[in-house]
Amino acid sequence: MTVKTKRDASLEIATLGLLGLIVYVAAYLIQSHPPRDQFGMIIGRDFVNTWMGAKTVLAGHAREVLHVELHMRRLVEALGPMPPHNWSYPPALFLFIWPLGYLPYLAACALWSVIGFAAYLAASATHGRATNYLLFVAAAPAIAVNLCSGQTGCFTAAILILVWRHLDQRPLLAGALLGLMLCKPHLVVLFPLALIVSGRWRVLGAAAVSSLTLIVVTALVFGPAIWSDYFRLVVPVQRGVLDTGTGFLTMMPTGFMQARMLGATNALAWMVQTPFTLLSLATVVWTFARRRDPLLSAGVLLTAGVIVGPYAFAYDMVVFGWLIAMLWPRLPSRGDRLLLLAVWTLPVTMLFCGDHRLPIAAPILAIFLIRLAILMRVRAPQLP
Repeated sequence: MTVKTKRDASLEIATLGLLGLIVYVAAYLIQSHPPRDQFGMIIGRDFVNTWMGAKTVLAGHAREVLHVELHMRRLVEALGPMPPHNWSYPPALFLFIWPLGYLPYLAACALWSVIGFAAYLAASATHGRATNYLLFVAAAPAIAVNLCSGQTGCFTAAILILVWRHLDQRPLLAGALLGLMLCKPHLVVLFPLALIVSGRWRVLGAAAVSSLTLIVVTALVFGPAIWSDYFRLVVPVQRGVLDTGTGFLTMMPTGFMQARMLGATNALAWMVQTPFTLLSLATVVWTFARRRDPLLSAGVLLTAGVIVGPYAFAYDMVVFGWLIAMLWPRLPSRGDRLLLLAVWTLPVTMLFCGDHRLPIAAPILAIFLIRLAILMRVRAPQLP
C-alpha cells in the first residue's frame, strides 16, 4: 500500500478544491443569461450596489447612494427589476470604488473580481510561495461564494493577511493597513482589544490615524454630511437585517442568525449569541495577554471576529482560505485535519445546511476557536 506524504495530501486536496471552485463558478456563469443569472438575479448580485455607488459618486451625488429609495430607483433604471438592495458600507469606500463607474456593469464586475482575487493571492504569497500552499489558498470555497455574490471578501482578506504579515516587523504599516478596514469595521471589532492587551501601541496608533484620515478625507471630498447621513440612513437599515434576517439567514455564521434561522425571537437569539460573544472575548484576551504562537494567535483573532457578534457573512471568510493553508502542515493529526477541512468548506456547506435548517456554522467555528486555544497551551511560540 502506498503511503501519501503530507505534501501529496495537501496538493491533492488543494487541486480538488480548485477544480471544484472552477466548476462552481463556471456552472453559475454557464447557466446565466447575462446580465442575469439562472435565478433571475443580476450576475454578481451585491456588486450592483458597488457599481451604482461608483456611478452615482462620479455624477456628483454621493449622498444619494445612502438613500435607500433613491439608490434602488437608480438600480432599476440601469439594470431592470430586482429584489431590494441598499448601500451598507461606510462612505469611505467611495474613495476606492469610483473608477468602476466608468465601466459597463459586467466589465466592472469582472475587473472587480479579478483584482480582488489577485490581491488575495499576492497578499498570501508574502507568507510563502510553495505550489501546494498557493493552490490551497486559491481553492478556498469562500472564494466561490464571494465571486458569485460580487462581494468584498477577497479585498478584506488581502488587507488582513498583510496586517498579520507586518504586525511586529513593520507595525506602522500594519496599523495603516488595519485602518483601511474602516470600510468593513465589523470584521476587525476585536483587533483593538487584541492590540491593547498585547501592548502593540504603535499598531493601534497607526490604525487610529489611518481611520481618522479616511474619515476626514471622505468628509472633505463628499461633504461632512456624508457621515451624518450614513448613521441616520444606513445604520438603521443594517440593524433591520438583524431584526428580520430576510434572505440572509443561511449566509450568516453567527449564533444570533442561526437561532433566527430556527425561528427564535430576537430576544432568544441574543441569548444564544451571548455564549459565542463571551467565548470570543475571553479567548482573545487570554491569547494576547502574552506573546504566543503567531499563526495560532491569528487564527484565534480571525475566528473570534466572525462569531463575536451577530453580523458576519460567508463571503467574509475568504481570509480563512489563507489561514487553513498556513495551518495545514502545522496540524497533521487526523482530527485536526478534519476540523480544518470543516472550516475551509464552511462558507459553502453552511448554505446547503441552512436550506435544511441545520445551524452548523457557529458551532464549528466555536469548536475551531477552542481547539486553537488548546493548541497554544501546549506549543511554544514559533514563526508560522
